Amino acid sequence: MVNKKKIIVIGGGFAGIQLVRKLDEQLFDVLLIDKINHHQFQPLFYQVATSQIEPSTISFPLRNIFNYKTNVQVRLAEVLNIDAQTNKINTSIGDYKYDYLVIAIGCTTNFFGNKEIDRHSLTLKSTSDAIAIRNHILQTFEKIISAKEEEKESLLNLVIVGAGPTGVELAGAFAEIKKNILPKDYPGIDFSKLQIRLIEGSQNTLNSMSDKAKIVSKKYLLEMDVNILTETFVKNYDGEVLTLQNGNTIKTKTVIWAAGVTGNTIQGLPENCFAAGKRIRVNRINRLIDLENIFAVGDIAFMETPKYPKGHPQLANVAINQAKNLAKNLKKIAEGKASTDYEYKDLGSMATIGRNKAVVDFSFLQLKGYFAWVIWMFLHLMLILSVRNKLIIFINWAWAYITKDTSLRLILTQNKKD
Repeated sequence: MVNKKKIIVIGGGFAGIQLVRKLDEQLFDVLLIDKINHHQFQPLFYQVATSQIEPSTISFPLRNIFNYKTNVQVRLAEVLNIDAQTNKINTSIGDYKYDYLVIAIGCTTNFFGNKEIDRHSLTLKSTSDAIAIRNHILQTFEKIISAKEEEKESLLNLVIVGAGPTGVELAGAFAEIKKNILPKDYPGIDFSKLQIRLIEGSQNTLNSMSDKAKIVSKKYLLEMDVNILTETFVKNYDGEVLTLQNGNTIKTKTVIWAAGVTGNTIQGLPENCFAAGKRIRVNRINRLIDLENIFAVGDIAFMETPKYPKGHPQLANVAINQAKNLAKNLKKIAEGKASTDYEYKDLGSMATIGRNKAVVDFSFLQLKGYFAWVIWMFLHLMLILSVRNKLIIFINWAWAYITKDTSLRLILTQNKKD
């Protein structure tokens, strides 16, 4: 009988889920720990935030994902500390020993040390964040109807900071709501003064993509009446006024911060383990430097290679394939075989701006418009975990395409008792 090794995986994102799926059941017992009880499909958070799909369609209970695997246990807890000397982690529900530890805790929003912006702006890093944005935006539309003239300016300014894929997709979705939804939901109310502003510190929207994607995405957004401010930095936001570095101000009740990420943290790792952005330094098999039995995968991992001396892009494809490679290597390590270095194969990047509007960068081809939009939808559907959810999302998308509408604009907030 094989003496199984105990592997603890911290985090149920793309990397954590894929790793647990691929680990050999005959060699390893696995404990998956996460602060929430479900896997979240981050690429479609913006569609929940803009009332295009329901949160349940992109949220997958961890226990349900692994209910067929007898070697997997799931615990709902927060990991507080790692004790590498004793091979033990301390969590909010107790201590656990491990033979191998895999950190897959991903990243969180980077406010660059500004606590005021952190306190007053909205973020989009979880399903609950997406629901909070949806509630806030819908409540804002309701307030505009009855607000006094002096209050309307701040309600009519919707500001998104950061023009990466998340910012661009949010801006495009809100622009379509302004054009197609608001006139029908609020007949007789003039929403022409609703301003959607997209603020970006670099010179371009989608600055990490090809020149074609940068040019086309900006063109699409301008056609959709999005006000784009590039080479512009935010200095502060107090909940009422957004202050820019150039001294200009914008009165607004809505700021969605999508301007960068930084690694989530766990106490106990040596300082030399960390690279820029609080990412954890790993070698080519995702093992931490100087720590034989601790690994990190996904967005939190910083792996320097000849092709990527500044680390890999923080994409789902990287996380999934690092996890697959690590699962194979853990089996090889257990069997005393040589491990295989990870090499990233760039499959491209993409973003959707709106109906029939998307940009796709492949290594051999750049696409825009309708065909890019279809490719974006197809590839995202393929990444959804269950067939049921794929069907529900596809039906929602088809209905929205035909009608230019959805029926998901629900304000779901908890009533406070006196």
